[in-house]
Amino acid sequence: MSSESGESHASAHDDRIGDDGGDSIPPDSPVDARGGGEPDTYGGGTAGDNDERQELESLSSGANGLRFVTRKASHDYYNEDESSTSELPTRPRLPRPGSPESTSNPDDTPSIQGSVLSSPGSSIPASHSSLRGHRPTSLQPFERRFSSRLSPSPLGTPRTVSSPNFLSSHSRQSSLSSNLLFQIQQDESDTPQAPWDVVRWTKLKKITGQVFSEVGKRNFGRATCLSVAASLVVGTSKGFILVFDYQQVLKSIIGPGTKAIECGPVTALAISADHSTIAGGHATGHIFTWELARPAKPFLHIPPLDRASLDNRNADGHVSGVAILHIGFLGIRHTALVSADDGGMAFSHLATRGLGAIARNVKITRILGRYPLTTKSEERPRKPSSVLAFAPLPLGNIEQPTDTMGLTALLTPYLLVIVSTTPLAQTQHKASRPKEIVPHSALSGCLAWFPAVKLKNPSGDPSKAVSKTKLVYCWSNILTILDVDQRVAAPTEREKPTELHFRARSRWRCEEAIVAVNWLSRSVLGVLTISQRLIILEDNTLRMTDSFDLLQKQIYHSDLFSRQLLPVIEQYDEEDSSMHGVVADAFYMSFRAYKGRLFLLGFNDISIGTLSNWADRLLALMEYGDYITAITLATTYYVGDADKLTVGLPDDDNARHALVKEKLQEMISASLKYSFSRTDGEKQITELAEACFSGCLSMGDLDYLFEDVYDAFEENSEEKVFFETLEPYIVDERITTLPPNVLKDLITFYASSGRATRLEEMICRLSTDTMDLNQTTTLFEQYNLYDALIYVWTRAIGDYITPLVNILSLIKILDFDLDETENVYMASAMKLFPYLAYTLTGRVYPGGAFMDDDQAFSAKKDMYRFLFSGSNIAWPPGSGDMVLTRTDKGKEPEFPYLRLVLEFDASSFMSMLNEAFEDSFLNEEQDAFNGSNTNGTKNGSSLTPTRQYIINILLGIMTTENFDPEDILYFYMFIARNLPKYPQYILLPGSSLHKILVGLCNYPTDIVKDDCQVSVEYLLSVYQPSDYQSLVPLFELAGFHRVLKSVYRNSQQYAKLLETYLNDTEDEDGAFDCIGDCLRPSKGLNGKQTAAFKSVILDRARDLAAIDASRSARTLKHYAPDLLEPVLNKLEEGSDAQYRYLKALIEPDTPPSGAQQTTNTDLPADFTERYVQLMCKYDKSHVADFVGLLNSGDLRLEPVLPALEKSGVIDAAVVLMARDGLVRDAMDRLVKHLGTLETALTGLISAASETPDASNTEEAVDDLLSDIQKYVKVGIWLCQGQTRSMKRAPVSLVDRRKSAYGEVREEDLALDEMLWLDLVDTVVSLIKNASAAVTKLEATLSSTPTSSTPIDTGRITTTLRSSVQQTFSTLLACTTIPPKKAAQPQQQSTTFSRPPLTTRQSQPQTNPSFLRILRTFLTRAAHSSPSLSDLRSVLSEIFAAYTFEETILSLANRFLDKEGFVHVQEISELRQRGWRPRGQVCEGCKKRGWGPGTGAAVWDSWERRENEKHERRLQASADETGKGKGKSAQSEHDVTGENGGVAALVVFACRHLWHRPCVEKAMAPETTGDGDDGGKAGSKDDVAHQGRAKDGVRLRCPLCI
Repeated sequence: MSSESGESHASAHDDRIGDDGGDSIPPDSPVDARGGGEPDTYGGGTAGDNDERQELESLSSGANGLRFVTRKASHDYYNEDESSTSELPTRPRLPRPGSPESTSNPDDTPSIQGSVLSSPGSSIPASHSSLRGHRPTSLQPFERRFSSRLSPSPLGTPRTVSSPNFLSSHSRQSSLSSNLLFQIQQDESDTPQAPWDVVRWTKLKKITGQVFSEVGKRNFGRATCLSVAASLVVGTSKGFILVFDYQQVLKSIIGPGTKAIECGPVTALAISADHSTIAGGHATGHIFTWELARPAKPFLHIPPLDRASLDNRNADGHVSGVAILHIGFLGIRHTALVSADDGGMAFSHLATRGLGAIARNVKITRILGRYPLTTKSEERPRKPSSVLAFAPLPLGNIEQPTDTMGLTALLTPYLLVIVSTTPLAQTQHKASRPKEIVPHSALSGCLAWFPAVKLKNPSGDPSKAVSKTKLVYCWSNILTILDVDQRVAAPTEREKPTELHFRARSRWRCEEAIVAVNWLSRSVLGVLTISQRLIILEDNTLRMTDSFDLLQKQIYHSDLFSRQLLPVIEQYDEEDSSMHGVVADAFYMSFRAYKGRLFLLGFNDISIGTLSNWADRLLALMEYGDYITAITLATTYYVGDADKLTVGLPDDDNARHALVKEKLQEMISASLKYSFSRTDGEKQITELAEACFSGCLSMGDLDYLFEDVYDAFEENSEEKVFFETLEPYIVDERITTLPPNVLKDLITFYASSGRATRLEEMICRLSTDTMDLNQTTTLFEQYNLYDALIYVWTRAIGDYITPLVNILSLIKILDFDLDETENVYMASAMKLFPYLAYTLTGRVYPGGAFMDDDQAFSAKKDMYRFLFSGSNIAWPPGSGDMVLTRTDKGKEPEFPYLRLVLEFDASSFMSMLNEAFEDSFLNEEQDAFNGSNTNGTKNGSSLTPTRQYIINILLGIMTTENFDPEDILYFYMFIARNLPKYPQYILLPGSSLHKILVGLCNYPTDIVKDDCQVSVEYLLSVYQPSDYQSLVPLFELAGFHRVLKSVYRNSQQYAKLLETYLNDTEDEDGAFDCIGDCLRPSKGLNGKQTAAFKSVILDRARDLAAIDASRSARTLKHYAPDLLEPVLNKLEEGSDAQYRYLKALIEPDTPPSGAQQTTNTDLPADFTERYVQLMCKYDKSHVADFVGLLNSGDLRLEPVLPALEKSGVIDAAVVLMARDGLVRDAMDRLVKHLGTLETALTGLISAASETPDASNTEEAVDDLLSDIQKYVKVGIWLCQGQTRSMKRAPVSLVDRRKSAYGEVREEDLALDEMLWLDLVDTVVSLIKNASAAVTKLEATLSSTPTSSTPIDTGRITTTLRSSVQQTFSTLLACTTIPPKKAAQPQQQSTTFSRPPLTTRQSQPQTNPSFLRILRTFLTRAAHSSPSLSDLRSVLSEIFAAYTFEETILSLANRFLDKEGFVHVQEISELRQRGWRPRGQVCEGCKKRGWGPGTGAAVWDSWERRENEKHERRLQASADETGKGKGKSAQSEHDVTGENGGVAALVVFACRHLWHRPCVEKAMAPETTGDGDDGGKAGSKDDVAHQGRAKDGVRLRCPLCI
């Protein structure tokens, strides 16, 4: 915010309020020099002349009884309340309810501030799905625990409701405000805007019509700058200043008939603190000040200095022709100014009082910048600069020591400077540009002050009485807030000046460059970006509360800085973003803020924008009918989640709560009445309920929620919505108490709607303190809500027996013949066991929280006493009502309650008791003192049960006469598992343990087999039977293999141990570990034991192989190699088990990719042959690879050859026959097999037109082609091997020619040549016959146009041609004799050596084998082909195979040539680009190397060097062996230095500039140390900083290396 705007300046006539904070003061009341409150922006100053004062009129305008003061004088009165923040009449408002308390702004909060709708997170009501009840099964009763059936309570988190959709669909340019500075007509607003928007923009049409009309432009020129305070002032391009009042009436036209209109456009404006004087700066450097009371002539004129007389100047001042960009008044004085121009200079102007503008003297002091260089100046050129932003510190509403210092902030492209101008100009603070700014980004700068103001301070803390002075400044996209602390000297040190301390408090990064910034209030900033986007920021947190686009406003902006700052921005390559930047246009003269309003000067209009406060937004939403959003927004205001400072709410919680609470309750009541009167849909009513709950919980007013709000829902029969909204709050434990009437309705609603489980979870999370116990327990019993019933009885009364009695009464009436789903009481009765488990372990049912120690002790004692009572007990105590267990009124048995529970579900009872035994309560002595009884009985001593006592009772009750065997089995498992856990507490005789052991072995069903076996293992860990062997048959019959293993291992019966492992289907793999453990040498088995053990292995060989044949082989090889062959013979002959067994022995491991496969030869001789035979059956594809690994003699041909031929593994057969020397037979077999494949292929091609299944035919053809390719490669391998092994005697040239070109017969061919001949003939015959079949098929298909091609004939031809090509290429390569290289004698180096003679290298010579084979093949083809055309087709098939490869090579060469050209072109462009030096001086001697000041000898030296280069180029062009342009890391130019000598300039890639002698001198130690390496290229990392001097020494930049 520029200082000349005046919108943030303090008024010379302060708006004052008394200490009582009244809204206004009477006209005749005494006025202090300073106001006592904090303004919404800032203002205040000393009083002006008494004759200029006019009284204030109070108008009762605005919402909620607010009073707005209309200014009719030059005084500004400020108050911290909203009632003082707008002093002008406003437009007519809509009637609205309100209260004065809801709109006051206590403490230090500005009253009119920008508002923004917070973005609360959405909240989705929890689902109403019921929890699934957990019923323990009868299986594995001791592996489970009775856990809490309630979901854990989550952490309390605020429940919010998402904002309505319409808020994002409307324009966000305006908001309803009751405070407008300028009176406008109702029809003068712009396009319709939503009244709840953040900012409401209004075009000042009267002012726009006068300034921007054609007449106005013709008379005044276009608007160039804007300033706002008590008046709106516009500067124009013709030098006029237009002054408008708040009614948009043109009050003054300043400038006509004066020299001002001759001084060019007005480029800067400022309004004095008392609003009586205006200062204007012009494009020519002139400054005028004008008194509004006498605008006919200037009050003061400050002319610029003549540019021609700068060298002889005797005073300071702006230079003629330099535009004044910034201007401002200092303090309250009309004659103290500061200004800055676009040349980067700033001055302070202090004029004396006089009788006119001429009689006044002006003292001008330069505070920044230097005068431009003249032709006589000898100074070195300076960096170009300008003043991007400029502002003097305005006055606040309280006197500060800085008021008399004339603090002024200036922002240049390089520094932030804060200077004090009085009494002497002195720099107070400097700050450089932040490092966070991206280099070469958009260059922009702006700043704005906010002065110290008086705050409301209820606590009386002196440190909070006055706010700090602060400055916001921006460079590019970095915004920084600077706090100013001041330390006033003690009274004894009056001469000591005030000390100022500046501290950068916070920093914020914007996404784009910032071009203007202004304070909208003490805590709110308005930031304008380069894309004309307005951002609202909170000062304390620097949180962006809102942003919206102002591009449609067409804000006026001008390019004021690029001309002088263009050299600062490097601009080389438009495509290189790292070397490019822009200078942003200036917006500061068009973006003004005053009293919380924004003023925009556009190209075609002037607009005012007002930020809405919280009351405006809520009222606008309610009037619009979106009451849900209004309640949600009010809730965020109450909690403080919204941008409270932006919308005018105090930061103090108590003050904010007092403001918002009443409004929020009124809105909820009105919304409920309005919604139910319209009969809205269930969805909207649900959203309203969510908003009401969120608001009431935020206020902590549950009475209002369950009285007024619930009554409204109940009266309109919407209890369902209310309760479903209430449910998640109870589950989350945010609401823990309900009134009795609400609880009753809640129980009735959920129980009747079939959601009893969800209801019980809710009840168990509520406090029982406010419940009506009679009412709730009756309802719980009515609806079978026993979880809730137990919870209420135990938590509210501490009675644990009554719920147990109620459940026992249910068990008595259960009908076990009914299905469980039809028995309505079964689920409730099953809750007995988790209830007992929780209580007997000291936990609260059903939540699971632990009880207090005393409460847990009493509950356990009462529960055990009742449950294990030997007779019936009267309950409640003293009532005389006996609790009976028989429905037929017969004789009650002993331990009636225990029997009843065991008869109901013995397995669940044992599970519960297993958990209860873990509690330390049963560790007490049986005669211990029990303490008090919480159920009403008297204190006294009674027996405390122990584990031994409980087991003894159960042993007496659980007999076969009374219970089923299955129930008794569960009891035995219970004893067997707990006896090892508590041996010191449980003692049983051996007869009982033996009985339990036998009972566990006689289980009734296999379902409990594993549980019984585990129980037996537990029991045997503490019980040692006298005769184990007598129990072995029992264990075998029961199938307890783990027990048997333990018995056999302890008795050293290893053979039976292995038998047991093999019989155990659950642990079959353990048999191999058993073999390894028993047969290891250290085990110490005797001969008999070893023989018996191995006998089991042989007898069960097939069982072992069935488990894992490979592991069986590995185990036996390691521990019993003598059993390898017997075990193999025991396996089924030719089975897969035999194959896997042999594979694990012969090929034990699969090698990694690329590794050599090895085989195991330390095996019986026939193992390999049997393995190959089995491999032909189970893995034919691997036979050839395996055979290739074998050595000669490892495999006999006779046993395996039939299997190879039978399975069709011809390639393996060929390898074996070739290895045995039967090469001719191998080729015959291969040719025969290729002929078979040829027949199959031609048959498929011929029948393809008639095949019914084209896909299968295509698949068969593909398989045949793959086989053909494979076997052709096998033939090539066979021929190559034979050719390499052939040893030919050297023959003369005559014999070679006779052999190649004479008559050749097949009988004359060598063995390898015959092999090649057979292979070539077979391959060519194959493609010839296949091509003929393809041609016939195509002819057949062409005769029937509707038929499609069933197979890919082109692929067949291509594949076969590639095989022919591969065959001939290999033949040619094998028959080529490479020439021997003769050793060349080394030439001795001489001083004058001749260039070596160039000789043509001889081509490799070929032996006659290729020609002999080819001639023989052609002879054979001529005999087999009856006509020349057939022979011709054979030859065409041979040579057509090479055309495809030639085409591919041609295309590849073309692509490589093109790519290489592109790379060479890029490299050439990079070399031609060069580097630009960083400066003009040498980095070593600091003398100028180029540019102005180097002297005329530079040109002469350059011309001389260019002539020499031209001559060298002419000479090089004549030399055919001339060198091309080499790489160079630097460029050199001979220039004349400042000392008159000629030196070469070296520019490195790092852009450092050196004289060559300077860089050589700097590198002298380095070159001396490694002179032997001179001329060599540096490392890759040093290339950018190295070069080569003329003498070959590698130059390096000393600053970078």
